[in-house]
Amino acid sequence: MKVSIIGAGNVGATCAEVIAYRSIASEVVLLDIKEKLAEGKATDMAQASNITGYNTKIVGSNNDYSLTANSDVVVITSGIPRKPGMTREELIGTNAGIVKSVVDNVLKHSPNAIIIVVSNPMDTMTYLAVKESKLPKNKIIGMGGILDSARFKFYLAKALNASAADVDGMVIGGHGDTTMIPVTRLATYRGVPVSQFLDAETLKKVASDTMVGGATLTAIIGTSAWYAPGAAVATLVDSILHDRKRLFPCSVYLEGEYGQKDICLGVPVIIGKNGWEKIVDIQLNKEEQELFNKSADAVRNMNNVLKEQNIVA
Repeated sequence: MKVSIIGAGNVGATCAEVIAYRSIASEVVLLDIKEKLAEGKATDMAQASNITGYNTKIVGSNNDYSLTANSDVVVITSGIPRKPGMTREELIGTNAGIVKSVVDNVLKHSPNAIIIVVSNPMDTMTYLAVKESKLPKNKIIGMGGILDSARFKFYLAKALNASAADVDGMVIGGHGDTTMIPVTRLATYRGVPVSQFLDAETLKKVASDTMVGGATLTAIIGTSAWYAPGAAVATLVDSILHDRKRLFPCSVYLEGEYGQKDICLGVPVIIGKNGWEKIVDIQLNKEEQELFNKSADAVRNMNNVLKEQNIVA
C-alpha cells in the first residue's frame, strides 16, 4: 500500500513519520517544491528505521510526481501555513492555486487515488479538489474535523481531570475559528454525558477553547501546529488503507445532507477502503442546526472567492 504526501513541511513530515512508525503503509513518498527538503527529511526518517524497527520505505523528492504513481492515498498539505494573527480564510488566494496544481499533477499518475486535503482554508480547498478532480465525491476528504475533535477531547479531559482516552466528543461544521461546532450535547465520559460532570459555563469554555485551539498554538509557537494534525491525517489514512470503518467527522461534499448542498463541511462519516462511505445523521437539535447553517454560510462565502477568481465554475 502506497501513500504520497505532497508538502514536506511540519505537518506532512509528521504524517509520514507516524505512517512509517505505525506501519500503516508499505511505501511513503514525500514531495515538496523546496529543493532537497523532502529528500532530506525522507533520508532522516529512513535512517531511523533500523533504530525504531519499522520497514516502511520512505522516498523524498523535489516535485517529481512520477514517484507518486499508483498511490492508494494522496495527502495534500501544500500551501503556506498560518502566521500569528492570520486567519485560515486569508490563505485562500495563494493556497487555491497550489492545491489546484497538486490535484492535476497527482491524478496524472494516480487517477484512482483517494485524496485527503489538509491545506487551509480546508473546507474550501476540499471543495476545490472535488470540483477540479472530477473524482467521485467519496474519494475527496477534508481532514479538519478529526483534528478539531482531538482538541475538543483534550479540553474536555482537562476540565474533567480525566484521561483523554476515556472521553469522546465530536466537532462538526467548518474547520475555522468561528465556524466549527463542538457538539457538547453528545460528548461523553466513559459513555456518560459530560453534562453530568461539567456545568454549562464550563462546557461553554471548553467549546470556546476548542474553537481557538489552532490559533492559540499559532500564537505560542509562531506557526501552525503539526504533531496533532500529522497524527490525525495518519489515522485517517489508516482507516482507508485497512478498511477500518471508523467514524470520523470529516469535510465532505454534501448534496442535501444536514440541509446543505454544493458545499464541503465537516459531518460524521464512515471511513473505509472506498474513502468516505456513509454520512451519519446525528439528528442536530434546532440550536445546533442553526449553528451548522451559519457555518455553511461562512464557508460558502469563501467558496465564492474561488468562483469570483474563476478558479472553479
